[in-house]
Amino acid sequence: MIEVEHLSVRFGDQVVLRDVSVRVAKGEVISVIGPSGTGKSTFLRCLNLLQRPTGGSVRVGGVDLLARGADVPRVRRRMGMVFQSFNLFAHLTALDNLTLGPVKLLGTPRPEAEKKAMETLRMVGLAEKAGSLPDELSGGQKQRVAIARCLAMEPEILLFDEPTSALDPTMVSEVLAVMRRLAREGMTMVVVTHEMEFARDVSSRVLYMDEGVVYEEGSPAQVFDAPRRDRTRAFVERRRSATFRVASPDYDLYALNASLEAFCDRHALPRQTRHDVVLLAEELLQIHAPLLPATPLDVVLAYSEKTDRLELAVESKGEAADPLDLARLPDELGLRIVRGLADGITYSSDAGRNRLSMTVRQA
Repeated sequence: MIEVEHLSVRFGDQVVLRDVSVRVAKGEVISVIGPSGTGKSTFLRCLNLLQRPTGGSVRVGGVDLLARGADVPRVRRRMGMVFQSFNLFAHLTALDNLTLGPVKLLGTPRPEAEKKAMETLRMVGLAEKAGSLPDELSGGQKQRVAIARCLAMEPEILLFDEPTSALDPTMVSEVLAVMRRLAREGMTMVVVTHEMEFARDVSSRVLYMDEGVVYEEGSPAQVFDAPRRDRTRAFVERRRSATFRVASPDYDLYALNASLEAFCDRHALPRQTRHDVVLLAEELLQIHAPLLPATPLDVVLAYSEKTDRLELAVESKGEAADPLDLARLPDELGLRIVRGLADGITYSSDAGRNRLSMTVRQA
């Protein structure tokens, strides 16, 4: 139903989208996830030309929207769009918000439009609010009316631009419940969302966008449970990391320790865990000391909110050589301390970049 090929969007020197190609089949539910500011909403707005692309093509039902003479309003009537802000007409009741489009744009007789509107309001659980003005509705109710208004135009495709981001958390579930029902009934949907569980449960496919491209795509199981690329993994695991450069043997130990403790504080990790991270970092730097000052070391601390996993790694450049190899250590004391504080110790070397990584054993 939707074919996007080599889509790009620029604002002056700023590249928002570059070379995005996506196909959406009838009945698919595509969730678009990723960090803020990576082009997700811009991509969605390009699908109905609310944002005109700089390059590429967008076809809906075989119609090239960028072709000269394309009947864009006619195509738009096939695509409903739900925004973050509800965009309801404040002076019209919920019922009138639903009937305005069919009467004015489709030429539907008003009695028929009102009958259809009541059926649609009933479907989203708001028939009793038909006579209410938007200011008399909660945020979740407004968004459900906005969805119903789209459905009143009998679209073939629904586009959702973060439909729950402006809602109180207690109201999110009522909107997602309506969207789940639409998915079960076979509505073709493209949803920009930060609701990861919704994306996992409902989607046919998930697109992870980063830096203006579709960085990774696949089934919900693949993207959420076995992401192939590092940025996807960091995003779905809600992983935060910090890197600290150690460039000489005379590095500021106290400043490094304070930075490591501050990272742990930001993630509300236990006091004992903070102490163990500092001790573990000190021991690892002692083990790596022979490399300084020939090459700087990067101490990387990363925490995943999803898995409650804290990882500490030391990265360096040079020939492949496991720093924990007993043959390279002056004694076993440092190795014993490291093994006592860490689980899952791994060493890897790729293209002259060495990485010793471990999971910090939490108290």
